[in-house]
Amino acid sequence: MDMHIMMLGGIGLLILLVAWLPLVIKRLPLSLPIICIAVGFCIARLMGDAAPSPLAHPEILETVTEIAVIISLAGAGLRLDRRVGLRRWANTWRLLSITMPLTIVMVVLVGIFLLGLPIETALLLGAVIAPTDPVLASDVQVGPPRSGPEDEVRFSLTSEAGLNDGLAFPFTYLAIAVATYATLFDSWNWHWLGVDVVWRIAIGVAAGWGIGRLLGIVTFRLGKLSLAGTGQGFAALGGTFLTYAAAETVHGYGFIAVFVCALTLRGEEDKHDYHVQLAAFSEEIEKLLMMAMLVFFGAAIAGTALDGVNPLIVMAAVVTVFLIRPLTGMIGLIGTAMPWHERCVVSVFGIRGIGSFYYLAYALNQAEFGQAETVWAVVSLVVLISIVFHGISAGSLMAILDKRRRRKA
Repeated sequence: MDMHIMMLGGIGLLILLVAWLPLVIKRLPLSLPIICIAVGFCIARLMGDAAPSPLAHPEILETVTEIAVIISLAGAGLRLDRRVGLRRWANTWRLLSITMPLTIVMVVLVGIFLLGLPIETALLLGAVIAPTDPVLASDVQVGPPRSGPEDEVRFSLTSEAGLNDGLAFPFTYLAIAVATYATLFDSWNWHWLGVDVVWRIAIGVAAGWGIGRLLGIVTFRLGKLSLAGTGQGFAALGGTFLTYAAAETVHGYGFIAVFVCALTLRGEEDKHDYHVQLAAFSEEIEKLLMMAMLVFFGAAIAGTALDGVNPLIVMAAVVTVFLIRPLTGMIGLIGTAMPWHERCVVSVFGIRGIGSFYYLAYALNQAEFGQAETVWAVVSLVVLISIVFHGISAGSLMAILDKRRRRKA
């Protein structure tokens, strides 16, 4: 049988599994990402030496992960019913302004003092590990639009994942600049602060808001010509790609623009059923891309992705997942009205995943970093541990929280 026929059959089988498996594993301590990794691992074992390597084609990896992240960011924004506000989003702002920078600093220290990485490579490790992942965190995120009140745990994790993927970019650019100029402090610092931090973030927010308002008019306010009248959910994909391209064209952060655009559009005619269709289509495409990426990741694990792992790398990954994120999360949420047990869940479920691979591939395509193989190994192991641990524990922990919440209601 021709190889392409076998591939088509395999892809069809995987798509059916993505649709069917959630029903099978609903009561089991498993998640769809774990299954996808296991499938990829088994396929690669059967392939033998043909197993893929993440280092072989970083340009392709960057493009595929970029698409997966922007679609998941749009989906996250479309699912959030709560309007943006200082108080309404208070926990999100804490996670972004306190937890994320603290995470970067602590991971940088681990990279320098435990792994012996040069400063630019340690900065890169901190930047790519910091963002939580909107692709893999579906088990702990809010449901579809208008599906009921958003509890604070799910809302905080969804909104954090929606914004901190974009906010990791300035730190990635910082690592690239240090690698390029071979110095931590120089005249380039002002360019980084003015352009990579202030300008790109501001333009990303402005582009997302402006296009979101424009899409709101086209979608709901043109009478019989309104896009909502078509009932076509795939329009979400067009808006997502258009927003991302527009923001990147004017040198803004496209990740931020996509999420802000989705939030803005969600606020237009927020009771309209079309929001449910847009979010549902985004979620379906997101799951398919997640499936493909994690099958590849599982195959890479069977290949060379973890070849460089040693006891120090294992220690760094374990510390990152089980100490740094929980600790920085709890610090960031000090003084909030959220109960302690809910703060613990938010702090623990800082899932790492596809976004980390995107940032790593992007940075390595821009500059030379010493000990890049070590960073690949650390990030791969962190993502693997995060997917397995969070996938096993998410369902039961969220069920416990829901039961406690119902008893108090």
